[in-house]
Amino acid sequence: MAQEKENNGLDNYAFGLEGRYCVPDAGEEQDGALGEDNNKLAYCVTDVPPWYLCIILGIQHCITAFGGIIAIPLILSQGLCLQHDGLTQSHLISTIFFVSGICTLLQVTFGIRLPILQGGTFTLLAPSMAMLSMPEWTCPAWTQNASLVNTSSTDFTEVWQSRMRALQGSIIVGSLFQVFVGFSGLIGLFMHFIGPLTIAPTIALIGLSLFDSAGSSAGNHWGISAMTTALIILFSQYLRHISVPLPTYKNKKLHTSRVYVFQILPVLLGITLSWLICYLLTIYDILPTEPDQYGYLARTDLKGDVVGEAPWFTFPYPGQWGMPTVSLAGVVGILAGVISSMIESVGDYHACARLSGAPPPPRHAINRGIGIEGLGCLLAGAWGTGNGTTSYSENVGALGITKVGSRTVIVASGVLMVVMGLFGKVGAVFTTIPSPVIGGMFMVMFGVISAAGVSNLQYADMNSSRNIFIFGFSMFSGLVIPNWIFKNPKAIATGVVELNQMLQVLLTTSMFVGGFFGFVLDNTIPGSKHERGILAWNKAHEDDSSNTLESGEVYDLPFGITSSLSSSSCLRYIPFCPPSAPNSLDESGADSNSLESKQPLGHPKPSQIIVGVSL
Repeated sequence: MAQEKENNGLDNYAFGLEGRYCVPDAGEEQDGALGEDNNKLAYCVTDVPPWYLCIILGIQHCITAFGGIIAIPLILSQGLCLQHDGLTQSHLISTIFFVSGICTLLQVTFGIRLPILQGGTFTLLAPSMAMLSMPEWTCPAWTQNASLVNTSSTDFTEVWQSRMRALQGSIIVGSLFQVFVGFSGLIGLFMHFIGPLTIAPTIALIGLSLFDSAGSSAGNHWGISAMTTALIILFSQYLRHISVPLPTYKNKKLHTSRVYVFQILPVLLGITLSWLICYLLTIYDILPTEPDQYGYLARTDLKGDVVGEAPWFTFPYPGQWGMPTVSLAGVVGILAGVISSMIESVGDYHACARLSGAPPPPRHAINRGIGIEGLGCLLAGAWGTGNGTTSYSENVGALGITKVGSRTVIVASGVLMVVMGLFGKVGAVFTTIPSPVIGGMFMVMFGVISAAGVSNLQYADMNSSRNIFIFGFSMFSGLVIPNWIFKNPKAIATGVVELNQMLQVLLTTSMFVGGFFGFVLDNTIPGSKHERGILAWNKAHEDDSSNTLESGEVYDLPFGITSSLSSSSCLRYIPFCPPSAPNSLDESGADSNSLESKQPLGHPKPSQIIVGVSL
């Protein structure tokens, strides 16, 4: 049925969207699904779609994030010695779904307040795997043999839980740094010194450093993994502009609507088809039945009756794996991932604002968003996901596809993920995905992550020999040094055990090595801001939103918190609180404070930083 959007006080104002405007015409009725005009958003950030549309689009956002969310615990299971314990893997998947849902609700309600979904982050995966590869955490040989593993024994439980507790403690301590940087407003100072030549090698090496995990999984059956990769490429690249007619019910009649299914769900479709084919090959015994034969790991019955053994309902809770432990080496490594995650999230905030029809995010909203992400990482560490949380770029891109930028939809996604985390059999089903299918997905996913990092070079002048040297040297060093340390683990011998461990983790984390050289060289080798890409970068990520009513409607705190705090004259000195709202747009234009505060993200007010740090 045709539905009219709620007013929400925004009918008189237009939010610019790259030349388009999210403005409902007077008396205009919208479909409930996607508007026929492709140049307009069906729903803006503050609009509330019908409840059924919120659920449908919420499920779609969960499915979009599905690949990244389940990939993280499956990769971590190798370092945690859990390759042959499907039931524990299902608990980890349920936990990461549960925590991701909670963090999404916190971010949309009290954080950046944009329709941006939270989930596990690959920036913390690299230092986590580096930490778990240290000699003291190397998996015992018997845990690699399925016939020798008794998943219910206390010895096996202690093997993986001790590693998880060490990971938890490092993530909790590292997340405190992100909370501090966000709520103190220091993120602006970080962004002032970090440019494209630092970000490009850092993000690119996240994907490149995981090539061994992708190759190991795909190599279990190259035919199945190649089929999975080919299907994902087919759906996401070749068929993305082909719409599929689907039945819809409107005005008491059955109609057909054309939906770009392949563009929206390429990963899910590719994995599902490959998974189904593996299942058919398993039940007809076409795949090998002997563990020592090539292709055996492509079977879908390797985890036994894990779906039957998994409980219907499970409730993840903090400290479910025991009391977390802390190591200096782990904390330092996690800090490198946290800094990368913060930089990536700032870019996601601006992209999400453009695609959802919102004004560019002001400083206080960015500070609050980073702080809430840090709080989300702290919760993830306490619950024991083995990872943190960050903003999902894939879901930001989905906003441009669906033309629905409502944050209510993301709230529905958060609730759905919490519910999925409470149903134990949901996580158990995902553990039955064969290893080669996961490997095929990794080959696409990690390649895209690497390319996304390199794409940041568009802001810098790559005709400059200076920039070519910095990027090339940073990338090559990020591959060579960790590889050599892995092959020579006893080479670091300073005489101090803690220092040895810290250097071991840092120098085996490719993203840290490449990002470190990129940061140092970019800030020390002479070069103009135009040549370095700083001007173009700041222009693309500039905080150009003034103190306007539109900005207040989107980014102010909910439940009247902003109104109750606006009476305090000290409010404007707190970096994560919105300033006092003017009475009208004309007043805001004449408000000297708002004009003075209109400056790039890299130049926060000193008073804000001082007050934030003291808090």
